[in-house]
Amino acid sequence: IRPGGATMAVTLNAGFRMPSWFDLRTLAIGGPEDVEGIKAATKNAHELIRGEIASGIASNRIMIGGFSQGGALALYAALTFPEPLAGIMALSCWLPLYDTFPAAKLCPDTVSLLQCHGDCDPVVPYKFGAMSSGVLKNMLKTSQFKSYRGMSHSSSDEELADMKKFVEEHVPRQ
Repeated sequence: IRPGGATMAVTLNAGFRMPSWFDLRTLAIGGPEDVEGIKAATKNAHELIRGEIASGIASNRIMIGGFSQGGALALYAALTFPEPLAGIMALSCWLPLYDTFPAAKLCPDTVSLLQCHGDCDPVVPYKFGAMSSGVLKNMLKTSQFKSYRGMSHSSSDEELADMKKFVEEHVPRQ
């Protein structure tokens, strides 16, 4: 399933309407976050996961991931989902509502994480990814943070290869 955010006014984008999972008020560390919007988007993600489970897919064969704001949502949604997922792929993103963790964490410690970030990202600064990784490594047994030299707010063949390998290693075969 490839869901997308609704079109909404985004504060960080001067209030212009754009596809977004939740409002972005700032990209400053410790700045105000759209708590209600993040939790509403998380509820939708959890409903999608539960729908897949109801259709017969075991939770440990479901992987959630995203890029930028979608990666932030994937992190928060997976960490607050109580059943074991195959893993999380978080690309060029940050951990939203980081100050609510580890108390907000419901997922088992065995959920695997692949976090990827370009070291030249001008949109979501590399330090946000690195700081989030520090928090996440204390919550999950298998947490990888991969850096990509010279990569901006985008993807690369190397990152895609790392993602493919992560899926192959963490989604059980039937």
